[in-house]
Amino acid sequence: MIHVMKIEDTPAPEAHAKPLRSDGLEARGRLLDAALQLFADQGFSKTSTREIALAAQVNVASISYYFGDKAGLYRAVFEDPRSNPGSDPAQFNQPEMPLCDALTVLMRGFSEPLKQGDLVQSCMKLHYREMLEPTGVWRDEIENNIKPAQLALVAVLCRHLGLDEADDDVHRLAFSVSGLGVMLHLAGDVYQSICPALLASPGAIDQYVDRLVSYAMAMVEMEARRRADPDFSHQPASPL
Repeated sequence: MIHVMKIEDTPAPEAHAKPLRSDGLEARGRLLDAALQLFADQGFSKTSTREIALAAQVNVASISYYFGDKAGLYRAVFEDPRSNPGSDPAQFNQPEMPLCDALTVLMRGFSEPLKQGDLVQSCMKLHYREMLEPTGVWRDEIENNIKPAQLALVAVLCRHLGLDEADDDVHRLAFSVSGLGVMLHLAGDVYQSICPALLASPGAIDQYVDRLVSYAMAMVEMEARRRADPDFSHQPASPL
């Protein structure tokens, strides 16, 4: 549950006293965009609804109309599918789906938001701030989206490895596989510093996903070999 902070109402600058006229969808979208930037930069408690409305160039009452209150707007920003689409476990956790296809669907779930450009970077900044100044939405995100998707990946790996039940090594493998996709979001500045071409265009992102699926398949194959041969993990690595 988000704990709504007291909002200090300050007079609006006269230059912005008259909001732009627009249809509901456009106004709602501008509110989401403006709120994302302000919440990411200032946090939930230090951002007022009046600031958001001014930045979005809409009447402050629009926030109540579309989102209920500031807390509702904050949650809508956090869950905006443009930058945080989530993962539908049913899309990749299918008994007859080949492992490669399942991993491709999973990795595309991580990669598609990157094609939104700066929007995703602001979303990550908001996530970091939420972890430092929790309101409750991150906990809900874990329980409602991340955990079900992660457990679905565990189920996929169990089927591929012929296991009836997951053990710690399957969970280690699942976290390692999903970590390949998570890294795309956590290290945007690092990519830009070292090799920006990797995420420079939709085509480059798609190519990266193909590689990530190959890397994930290799990780799964390594775990399968380790389980088949108890001495496998003690063997020296093959020279490149």
